[in-house]
Amino acid sequence: MATVRMVFGKTLEVRVSLRSATPSVEALLEAIPFKSSIHRWGDEVYFDAPFHCDIEADARARMEVGDVAFWPNGDAIAVFFGPTPASVDEQPMAYSPCNILGRVDGPAERLKSVGEGARVEILSV
Repeated sequence: MATVRMVFGKTLEVRVSLRSATPSVEALLEAIPFKSSIHRWGDEVYFDAPFHCDIEADARARMEVGDVAFWPNGDAIAVFFGPTPASVDEQPMAYSPCNILGRVDGPAERLKSVGEGARVEILSV
């Protein structure tokens, strides 16, 4: 299982344990390194990804805190750390089904400090 680093601004680094090889995971690994700008949607950060993948068979909208997913409809990576505007309870809900990339190592709630427009850099470990 591969691991990537997401560095938000200059102070917050999050490691993500990726799933075994799926088309979305492979595309992410091939695109590294890259930089993007953060958008917030409730307790979700998302950012543009420099690749596209079609929706995978096990894509889902209902997420767990700490899930990291690829959103095929917007070519974006999303990191979930709490409820979103689409949530019906405290569990994160994506806008539409996403391909699961992996999970944040450690508490995902650390991302609450990341603001709209912050920079993120995706790197290999």
